[in-house]
Amino acid sequence: MGMTGVLERRFALAERGTSARTEVLAGFTTFLTMAYIVLVNPAILGQAGMPVAGVAAATCFAAAFASILMGLSANVPLALAPGMGLNAYFSFTVVQQMGVPWPVALGCVFLSGIAFLILTLTGVRQLIVAVIPTHLFAAVAGGIGLFIGFIGLRNAGIIVANPATLVALGDLTQPGAILALFGLALIGALSVWNVRGAMLIGIVATTAVAWIAGQVVMKPEPYSLSALTGTAFKLDLPGVFGLTGSHGLGLLEILFVFLFVDLFDNLGTLVAVTKRAGLMDAAGKIPGLNRILVTDAVATVVGSMAGTSTVTSYVESAAGVQAGGRTGLTAVVTGVLFLATMFVAPYAQLVPLAATAPALIVVGGLMLLPVTEVAWEDPLAAIPAFLTVAMIPLTFSIANGLAFGIVAHAVLKLLRGTATRGDWFLFLLAALFVIRFAWMGGAA
Repeated sequence: MGMTGVLERRFALAERGTSARTEVLAGFTTFLTMAYIVLVNPAILGQAGMPVAGVAAATCFAAAFASILMGLSANVPLALAPGMGLNAYFSFTVVQQMGVPWPVALGCVFLSGIAFLILTLTGVRQLIVAVIPTHLFAAVAGGIGLFIGFIGLRNAGIIVANPATLVALGDLTQPGAILALFGLALIGALSVWNVRGAMLIGIVATTAVAWIAGQVVMKPEPYSLSALTGTAFKLDLPGVFGLTGSHGLGLLEILFVFLFVDLFDNLGTLVAVTKRAGLMDAAGKIPGLNRILVTDAVATVVGSMAGTSTVTSYVESAAGVQAGGRTGLTAVVTGVLFLATMFVAPYAQLVPLAATAPALIVVGGLMLLPVTEVAWEDPLAAIPAFLTVAMIPLTFSIANGLAFGIVAHAVLKLLRGTATRGDWFLFLLAALFVIRFAWMGGAA
């Protein structure tokens, strides 16, 4: 049996109306649309004190492992990588604001993956999914989008701190701001022209301009995959359990946020990608959902051991589906390309923040699309959704946004008189958030 026959049998290409050539091209397309994470993730986690070169290698390895596993085990054209939003939460909220050492934070990511796996295998995730209203799913995505965009604007120097107004417009004549605006214009132009890999091209081009302008100080390092050792197996599980230091109940909140956001971000991406690929059945269900969720959980566990934040499904997979991808072969090809990228990953530290900032701004904007699904004319949906969207970027905490949204929804449902006994888990979550704010003073 030739290679074509092996691929046909393994991925059921003919059954899904595709071919090996189409799947390979779709895999390249998906890779080009999400390869920016190789440059952006180290830039974000590096601000948590993590070795940038190590994070870059870990990012490539985690994306490769997860995407290949997804393709082989679930046979869906869904690629994975360290998630945008959760990496920002990891770096800016958990490490910088809460003062949690990054090895302990990695331990929290590891345990959230284990918890996700247990919830999937036991079916508890169905209870969690059922209790959260759909408008909060959309609001969380929008809030994270604003969060990411705000971080990009800050990294670019376009938005700066101001003692009178909290934030203000920065000096747009500074080299960093000029470079970021150039990159933003380039990525925007390429995107409206439907150029594949627009973000990656924009980052590379902006980096090149930064080098030409003398804004990058080059510090060559050995060209080796050994950079991965800077983050691999550095997670501190004893620290999570307070055996090597105490960080209070905040660690429980961290675990909840990593688990909650990964769960719903993954589900939202699954619905979008599988629906576009025509893989969703007539009842609106996703075939093999448990295998997909198990893969996601295992990927997060492996990713934390390699040295990166939560690994999750990427909505950019829809670009590969648009190019014709219908099977797991698309995801496998994407994973192989990430694996090849490991050989250049250590040099990601040579990319300045001003070059990655435009990608953060654009990705943040694209993540606002789900807020159109909120019934803004209905106060029961609009008020919790708005609080969620607003509080995530304004408090620099996904946890605070989730808390305000869930508590507001529970309170309004109670006041409206539509609460039932079946809402007990919703009110339990709301009560836990209220206790958290009262006990911890709203710190995140």
